Amino acid sequence: MKKLIIALCVTVATFFATEVAAQTYNSAIGLRLGYPTSLSYKTFLSEKAAFEGILGFRSNSIGWRWIAVGAAYQVHNPINGVPGLQWYYGGGASLYLWSFDDDVFFEDESNVSFGIQGYLGLDFKIPNAPINLSLDWVPTFFIGGYGSGFGADYGSLSVRYTLK
Repeated sequence: MKKLIIALCVTVATFFATEVAAQTYNSAIGLRLGYPTSLSYKTFLSEKAAFEGILGFRSNSIGWRWIAVGAAYQVHNPINGVPGLQWYYGGGASLYLWSFDDDVFFEDESNVSFGIQGYLGLDFKIPNAPINLSLDWVPTFFIGGYGSGFGADYGSLSVRYTLK
């Protein structure tokens, strides 16, 4: 029984030590290099909960463009054995403002869409450097406008400068 109590105490102490060390930076600003390319500001609201604000832009050669403004709530969990590495999940929403050079092709489409997103990713704060990297998958369900429906091919590699 004594060994069980000691093992339980060690397990609880390890859990709390891991939880305290889960967040390795407070805020970060940088780029999300993905679909769309975006400016990103991420800040932790607590040890595990983070808010990310996103401002993105995308265009192509056939004449359409969009600006995306969004926000996400993410829950971070440490990966034991790798200091600074966490996995996260969450949800968010974005507003998309579309522009088309060829109004004939898109004449029946709205210039505004709303997106509901899920987030699943990895977040890494490089030890002894003010750099944060993250890689995520962001499946999105679009409501209204061009591209209504589900998009499974969204996500990014983010590179951010961490702030104290």
